[in-house]
Amino acid sequence: MNRSLMLLFVLLTASVTACGHETPSVALTGTTAPAAVRQAAAPAADSTVNAGKEAATDAANDEPVGTTSLERLVELPPQQQLPDGKWKPGVQYDPILPAQPTEVPANKVEVLEVFWYGCPHCYALEPYISDWRKKKASYVEFVRVPVMWGPVHRAHAQLYYTLKELGRNDLDQKVFDSIHSGANPLVGNTPDETLQRQLEWATANGISADAFKKAYNSFAVNSDLQHAQDITERYHVEGVPFVAIAGKYATDVGKTDGPDNLIKMINDLAASEHEHHH
Repeated sequence: MNRSLMLLFVLLTASVTACGHETPSVALTGTTAPAAVRQAAAPAADSTVNAGKEAATDAANDEPVGTTSLERLVELPPQQQLPDGKWKPGVQYDPILPAQPTEVPANKVEVLEVFWYGCPHCYALEPYISDWRKKKASYVEFVRVPVMWGPVHRAHAQLYYTLKELGRNDLDQKVFDSIHSGANPLVGNTPDETLQRQLEWATANGISADAFKKAYNSFAVNSDLQHAQDITERYHVEGVPFVAIAGKYATDVGKTDGPDNLIKMINDLAASEHEHHH
């Protein structure tokens, strides 16, 4: 079996609360403060899809932690922590320092999910995310980014962005279903085989072959892949599904002890952010 397909099989059968990078390049940066803090890398000026992880590590090591910001965070009384002390920093979520820029309008709060089609935990979370998206507050803007750890992840990311370019991310659930039912891993032994598998799947789901191939190799899709690489590195994503609220708070299903609590906390943090900063 091809190494990429073997990796996919191993990760699909994992029994943890998140799918993790085989060899994480950057560890979470702990502090002596009571609140755990995720130290984020500075935004890359010209990140590329093939950028080395060593460069990301160097950037993280060179990025000074905002000591003053940490002190202000720790000194806040519980009733002023976000939101109103209901959720504890370092327990259910980690503050991200420095906060990361978001790409949503000024009157919106970004909720970012970094995911992978091949992750069983992302698949299990998908019904909750889908339901939440129908009910979320109008000021919340949901942004989804595929993780970019290796060849298998990149292949699935290219499919995600191809569907996005075609306006067909309504097929995301079918992609998840195809992979996790074992019907089609949507990745092959070579780039050509991967394209062929994805093309056959797309045409079976009502997308013309010509439209798919044009989008697949488009400048827009390549730019999106570059952006996904940048997000993966800047947020030091070591496990998916990974959620960030307003570029300031990082969390996941494990930290919140289940998807229901995750959704509740997303809503509370987004509401608090909207109330205090908009």
